[in-house]
Amino acid sequence: MAIACPHFISSEQTAMEAARVGPPPSVQSPPPVTLTQEDLKKIAAYKAVEFVRSGMVIGLGTGSTAKHAVDRIGELLRLGELHDIVGIPTSKKTHEQALSLGIPLSDLDSHPTLHLAIDGADEVDPHLNLVKGRGGSLLREKMIEAACEKFIVIVDESKRVKHLGGSGLAMPVEIVPFCWKNTAKRLLQLFNDSGCDAKLRTCGEKAEPFVTDNGNYIIDLFFEKDIGDLQAASDAILRIPSVVEHGMFLDMATTLIVAGKKGVEVINKEV
Repeated sequence: MAIACPHFISSEQTAMEAARVGPPPSVQSPPPVTLTQEDLKKIAAYKAVEFVRSGMVIGLGTGSTAKHAVDRIGELLRLGELHDIVGIPTSKKTHEQALSLGIPLSDLDSHPTLHLAIDGADEVDPHLNLVKGRGGSLLREKMIEAACEKFIVIVDESKRVKHLGGSGLAMPVEIVPFCWKNTAKRLLQLFNDSGCDAKLRTCGEKAEPFVTDNGNYIIDLFFEKDIGDLQAASDAILRIPSVVEHGMFLDMATTLIVAGKKGVEVINKEV
């Protein structure tokens, strides 16, 4: 334990000089550390990686929060604290990241059941239902995370909502490019009562359609009101023939890790 050194006056210093110097300044506590949203994402991601054990097959998520988890797994492999890990990435971007970190990779054809997956979410409701896919990887994320025994969701506290769509941000729907305007119109009709708006996701200066890793488009839905029965909404969306998948991940998450200003909260889904 470090011990503070006393304040001494040298023998050559007169009492008058000492008086001029005065008492030592009071010791001030360091200013409180202000955590950024990026800090909170990293804290949640590192906590999730504590669930990883050597020999596991792991789903590697996509997005700004999941990136920290993938980085951490790569670091632990490099340090020798983990070994015999197999990663299954949920996007081309995560595939490239994992390769750069030396994480061995495979796919669902070789490993149809995963021990766990770690991924972020754009929204989480009180029942651990999620909105995912604002990064555009919802289809592969859902395929991989539906195949795992444990799905750990990592978020900062800003992602918690009272109901899905409650943030006012996008709930993505991946669709085939053919006649996309017709698909957008049909999606709007489904959610007239929820004040829905539907927009084709675009990118770049020319606002070209955003294309997913699977060669599809994304229609982003924005809701003014609660959409109600989530399972009914899910079924209705998937009945539109041109829809490939949507970004509602219902009854899939088994553990939620939330990093906030007051610490880290780990919530396990009630069975």
